[in-house]
Amino acid sequence: MVGKLLMRGMLAGIVAGLLTFGFARIVGEPQVDQAISFGEKVDAANGEAPEPELVSRHTQAGVGLLTGVVTYGAAFGGLFSLVFAFAYGRGSRLPARPLAAWLAAAAFVALVIVPSIKYPANPPAVGDHDTIGYRTGLFFLMIAISVATMAFSVSVRRHLLAKLGPWNASIVAGLAFVAIIAAVQIGLPSIDEVPAEFPAAVLWKFRVAAIGMQAIMWTTIGLLFGAWVERGERTGMRAA
Repeated sequence: MVGKLLMRGMLAGIVAGLLTFGFARIVGEPQVDQAISFGEKVDAANGEAPEPELVSRHTQAGVGLLTGVVTYGAAFGGLFSLVFAFAYGRGSRLPARPLAAWLAAAAFVALVIVPSIKYPANPPAVGDHDTIGYRTGLFFLMIAISVATMAFSVSVRRHLLAKLGPWNASIVAGLAFVAIIAAVQIGLPSIDEVPAEFPAAVLWKFRVAAIGMQAIMWTTIGLLFGAWVERGERTGMRAA
């Protein structure tokens, strides 16, 4: 059973990766090109020689991007299916399709929205090369805290369910999640390394595209995986 779910999750992730690649090529890559052009102009103005191109821009925006997003989709689709397998019939009484949709929405909030509020994505030419490791560490720390807080909030809802009912328990759990995340984000150091002369429109469109890619990825995984599981259950019942 788990093996079938894992395969469906990975296939859903691959489909999600292909759709995300199409969106990234149309919406995201033009912003990357503009950011690279800005960086080259700044280097030229400072008298710095351009860095050697180890991988061509054409390859980065084509095969490289496709490989990255499809691999990402397959990996997270597989992890998603394992979380679904754990929750289905144990921690939740929801049918397969709504459970998959809720899990995908929770993953999108915990893995994308929360860390992006504190540490949003930046295009090339933005950020100090000397702080890449520091910024990456903070970003993954924010993800880990977000996931742990999400799990804690679900546990709070479960414990309050019998006493407060589904609606009130969900409100209390949601407020607990928001309060903890707000406190953590206030406490963590902020990073603002965007050059003053960098085009604001390019930065905004790039960050919107980054969120859009993740939205397409998780929406596709949640809806497609849930539909496949539900269809498999109906086929198994007819066969029985």
